[in-house]
Parts: sequence; structure tokens; C-alpha cells
Amino acid sequence: MKTMQKLNKLKSYALIMATVVAFSSCSNDDSTDAPVNEEELITTVTAIYTPANGGTAITLQYKDLDGEGANAPVITVSGNFEKNKTYNGVLTFKNELATPVDDITLEIIEEGVDHQVFYQKTGNLNAFTYGTSASNLDANGLPVGLQSVFTTTDAATGTVTITLRHQPSKSANNVAAGDITNAAGSTDAEVSFPITVL
Repeated sequence: MKTMQKLNKLKSYALIMATVVAFSSCSNDDSTDAPVNEEELITTVTAIYTPANGGTAITLQYKDLDGEGANAPVITVSGNFEKNKTYNGVLTFKNELATPVDDITLEIIEEGVDHQVFYQKTGNLNAFTYGTSASNLDANGLPVGLQSVFTTTDAATGTVTITLRHQPSKSANNVAAGDITNAAGSTDAEVSFPITVL
């Protein structure tokens, strides 16, 4: 019996030591080659859609100014989109709890190969597509997606969900075309806005 207890104690001790070694080897990386990319706090997401041939711009905005606090985020849409118009959208991400305000959009552009924005629609809305300018692409010529195009036709309603993915598989099937299905990666931000076309 005593021999069995000693054996169990030895096994437990060995397991504890193995666990300590495992944690040490994972967290003790002194390498200066691999920069640590800490997740940024995003309090504000703003998409401004401007009609290509003149008219009223529509602003979609998400604000969560208490971060992880108890207050619900405030989501606003400044108005309805008009039928038979093409709207060019520009998206920004900010941390307004930082002083001065941290424009995370600049980091997304700088690390474009590691980021992609996706636009998913519901209802009978037309699809949101990527803007085609070179500034909307990463160093490999693949979309970052901070610029989008929404072309309306008939009256419609639905939602658009804007998702910022970190380290997506941009070469996976249809991902470069804006399909999030095979994108993988991790989600840095995801917000949904109600959209009406009249």
C-alpha cells in the first residue's frame, strides 16, 4: 500500500514538473525576431457611403465608449440609401478611449497582408463589393477591404455585417472576392447595421 502511495506521489510530482516545463517553454520566448501583435481595443467603427454622382452621404457608426463595460454599444445609421445610386464607402476603426484617440485604421493599412474586411448582407439588399483602387489592396495585391461599393437598384431592406479578420487565408477559395466562408483567421471586430433603400 505504501509503495503504491509513493508511486502515485512520484507520478503526480512528475506531471506537475512536466506542466511547469511546458508553460515555461511556451511563454519564455526572448526572440527579438517575432514581434508580438497585441489585440487593439476598437471602440468605434465608422463607414461613410458617399454617392458617386452627388447626393447625401450615409454614415454607419458603432460606438462602445466604455469598452468592456456594462453599457450597450450605440449603433446608428444616418439615413436611407436612395434607389439606383452607387455609393463609395470608406471604413475606419478607432480606439476613442486612448489619449490621443488611436486611429487603428493606419495599423490595418500598414499590416494589410494580415487583415481583410468582409461585408455580409441579408434581406434583399444588393451585395457590397470591394473598391478597386490600389490603396484598397495589400502588398500582395489582395484586398484589405477598407473601401467598398454599394450599388442600389430597387427598394430593399436588410442588414450589412462588417467583419475585420486578422490573419485570414486570403488565398483560400473565394476569399479575395469577399466571401468569408473559407477565410479562417480571428475576428478583430464585427458589427451589423440595418440598411434601408428607398
